[in-house]
Amino acid sequence: MNPRFHTLKIKNIRRETNDAVSFSIEIPSELKADFHYKPGQHLTFKRILNDVDVRRSYSICSAEYENELRVAVKKIPNGKFSSFVNDQLAAGDEIEVMNPMGNFTTEINANTTKNFVFFAGGSGITPIMALTKTILHTAKNSTVSLIYGNRGFSHIIFREEIDALKNMYMDRLSVMHIFSDEKIGNELQEGLLNKEKVTELYNAILEGDQVDEVFVCGPQPMIMAVKEVFEEKGMNHHQIHFELFTNPDQEAKEAAQHPTASQHIGERVTAQVSAIIDGEMMTVELSTDGKSILDAVNDAGGDAPYSCKGGVCSTCKAKVLEGKVFMDKNYALEEDEVEAGYILTCQSHPLTEKVTVSYDEW
Repeated sequence: MNPRFHTLKIKNIRRETNDAVSFSIEIPSELKADFHYKPGQHLTFKRILNDVDVRRSYSICSAEYENELRVAVKKIPNGKFSSFVNDQLAAGDEIEVMNPMGNFTTEINANTTKNFVFFAGGSGITPIMALTKTILHTAKNSTVSLIYGNRGFSHIIFREEIDALKNMYMDRLSVMHIFSDEKIGNELQEGLLNKEKVTELYNAILEGDQVDEVFVCGPQPMIMAVKEVFEEKGMNHHQIHFELFTNPDQEAKEAAQHPTASQHIGERVTAQVSAIIDGEMMTVELSTDGKSILDAVNDAGGDAPYSCKGGVCSTCKAKVLEGKVFMDKNYALEEDEVEAGYILTCQSHPLTEKVTVSYDEW
């Protein structure tokens, strides 16, 4: 299914914390199939704010058995879209929404028998909630250990819902909150989720237990800490899933301040880059050390899909049909996807004089 935007209506909005809300979206019956999702996936939203086309991706926090499509948005200082959602969005408003995407998921069914360990930081709890609820509801022989980091107690998103799940699934769900800015009298639950803390937590609550899959969602330092600790404990990278949560505005500033990695990888070429979008092909001229393929295509009048432009969300994914390209960053594609020729066009630059990519190869 090719990604495309649909105009949908906000069903309701719920305040989760002082700086976070969740909202559900009405899905017309004719679009139900397009908005079928796997736990852990995200939605991309589009809105014109102050005459600027602003796009952001937010993870789905509901499970399909709940018969609603809900996301949560934490307000980021100076964040264009997150401020709009927290301060202005209202039930009944219409918004542009792209169909669900993302690889931060796993196969979950009634026969799944696994021990899952989840690490979440701040709003990184959103996809973790969808995974947790789906596992507990569907996979009766599986367990979940949730380690959730926040600044303090008042910053816990979904606190009441997490408590309700603990009471409902006492034998299968364990939850440990970690606070970076608040003292609660237990050193194990205080501090940042860095490598030292993750190691301490592993030794205290997971040592000797079988861990089948690890999911971690939050800021990059936390993700790297969890990956390093569990790889050192013998887990392979296929068992460790991560989703990076970033501030897209900060990503854009950093991208403008630093030269692209493609400027340092060899001979510069001027390429004819062809892009296939919804069955139609357009061609642009692009240098190796120039803008990204995504920006070149859209600046020339194309309508290639995108959201974060930081190599995180995979909305701009396309397949290379001809030629070679180089990606500056890749936080979203799995190894097998890259081997199959998929790229993040927001991070890609041509290495050969002729390149053809298709946004239709999903």
